[in-house]
Amino acid sequence: MHRTKKGAMVFHFKHNVFILFFLSLCFTATAQRNFTLQQALQTARANNPVLKTEQFNIGVAQTDVTTAKLFINPTFNFNYMNVAAKSYAEPNSNLYSAINNQYAFQFGKSFQVAGQRRYSIETANKNVAFLEKNYTETERNLFSEVAAKWLEVWTAQKQLDILTTAKNNIDSLVISEQIRYKNQVITQTDLLRTELLSKQYTIQYKTAFQELINQQKELQFLLGVKDSISIDTEDHFLFSIPHDIDSLLTQSLQNRSDILTAKSFIDFSNSNIKLQKSLAFPQPELGFFYNPQNAVPYWGIYAVIDLPFFNRNQGEIKKSHLLKQQAEQHLFTIQKQLQTEITNAYASYQLQQQNVQNFQTILEQSQTILDNVKYAYLKGGTTIIDFLEAQRSWLETQQQYYEALQQYRQSNIQLLYATGLINQLAK
Repeated sequence: MHRTKKGAMVFHFKHNVFILFFLSLCFTATAQRNFTLQQALQTARANNPVLKTEQFNIGVAQTDVTTAKLFINPTFNFNYMNVAAKSYAEPNSNLYSAINNQYAFQFGKSFQVAGQRRYSIETANKNVAFLEKNYTETERNLFSEVAAKWLEVWTAQKQLDILTTAKNNIDSLVISEQIRYKNQVITQTDLLRTELLSKQYTIQYKTAFQELINQQKELQFLLGVKDSISIDTEDHFLFSIPHDIDSLLTQSLQNRSDILTAKSFIDFSNSNIKLQKSLAFPQPELGFFYNPQNAVPYWGIYAVIDLPFFNRNQGEIKKSHLLKQQAEQHLFTIQKQLQTEITNAYASYQLQQQNVQNFQTILEQSQTILDNVKYAYLKGGTTIIDFLEAQRSWLETQQQYYEALQQYRQSNIQLLYATGLINQLAK
């Protein structure tokens, strides 16, 4: 009876431990977020700290629009004068009586002329539009970085999977070889060679595992999330690319964010030229005053205007023209650069696509060779050296294949970036 109770206690203890272990696994799986490439781009668009910082630039520019719409405040001026001493006062009068002093109330307002207010508002609005386009260009660059990092995580995960498969194969062989060595079927050298390769794979596995963790943390920062992350390795993310390169060029010249940013800055420069020319005109100030002098009231009007003998805003006007010329040159340069980028990216994409297709036969041959050599070795038809060489060759082929696949997918991302289509993936 005592044994039964003790056995039941042990059973319940093991059962509870199993439940706790299972719940911990479930919690870990829940806490870790799994991202496809598109989900990663969408998350970065919403949470990336760099983008959040850039968003303030648009808000700051919008306050300039508010400022430009405000009218100039009116001015109020008060002056008071009194005789300095009793000896200067009127006979038989108090020193501070109205007959011994003067004071003036003055009210006026400056006026914007030559469209100064209108052009200020227009320029401020064009600056907001420019910064919005520039923000889209910042997104394009970020999405390229996020996609490249996502792909690096994918590659690190695939390399780890390959090494895991290779390590499991060798580890199972080591167990088999240890039994065969005890039965004196193989020599100690054969066993040591197998164990040596297993140890090498263990070192490579640890390195690959740490590399995966590092890449995941870097992607986590780019996404702006706190939870640990992983990527969906089943996501092929090879988005369709038009086969007509001319249509790609035409579409990119019209819609790529840096092209739109450059055009927007030209619009801003045109408005700025009109604004600076209008500021060459002085702003007149008009008003009226009330001025009692020695108990005699006076009133009147006044006008003040700068005489533009020296300063007619020549420097800012010239600067505004130079900024426009610079913007036009920048647009021309981007358009030429865009054609080169897309042409090169498209050619690389086609080449890498063909390389991946050609690798399929190599993979099949490598797997067949490994299976045949392993079978022959276990049947005593070949040496351990042939098998280990086949195993190394299989691993190298697998790694080369995923490197080629990485380059192919990277070329796909580069083409999406060059054409500006990568921004559409985050919507």
